[in-house]
Amino acid sequence: QVQLVESGGGLVQAGGSLRLSCGVSGSSFSFNVMGWYRQAPGSQRELVAQVTSGGATNYADSVKGRFTISRDDAQNTVYLQMNSLKPADTAVYYCHGVVYGYAYWGQGTQVTVSS
Repeated sequence: QVQLVESGGGLVQAGGSLRLSCGVSGSSFSFNVMGWYRQAPGSQRELVAQVTSGGATNYADSVKGRFTISRDDAQNTVYLQMNSLKPADTAVYYCHGVVYGYAYWGQGTQVTVSS
């Protein structure tokens, strides 16, 4: 059974940094696309950043220049480095992966940015 497990969330002051990690278990295949979504209370889940198996990246306008997504296929892990955090970045962050047409989600990790 394929599972995505996030870690690295927490409470940080505005202007601070956090690094999220998402490890994949139950699959030895490299995911075609891996990414991070987030959902704030009362809001829809939105894409934060994606990275393809070829290394192409895509970011939401709101995080460009502050967040960096990367992946380590040897470890089957995707990372999200978040710098210059703002209170508006407060949300549950979900890891997402697509492999052979199947999409998988992690359970989510809370990120809270205080002003």
